[in-house]
Amino acid sequence: MGKKKPRPRRSFTPEFKAETVDLCQRGDRSIGQVAKDFDLTETAVRDWIRQPRSTLANGTA
Repeated sequence: MGKKKPRPRRSFTPEFKAETVDLCQRGDRSIGQVAKDFDLTETAVRDWIRQPRSTLANGTA
């Protein structure tokens, strides 16, 4: 069995990150479920949640 090719690095808009954080903070879905729904890693979503809201909105992250 060969190794999987790494997925190309993706970039996301500040609006997408903020919306993803909002979905997690509503509480009706877990962070893991939101990540899975958008084909993201839980680590990436958790990092976005830890960032100050102003950083996500301004796109400086």
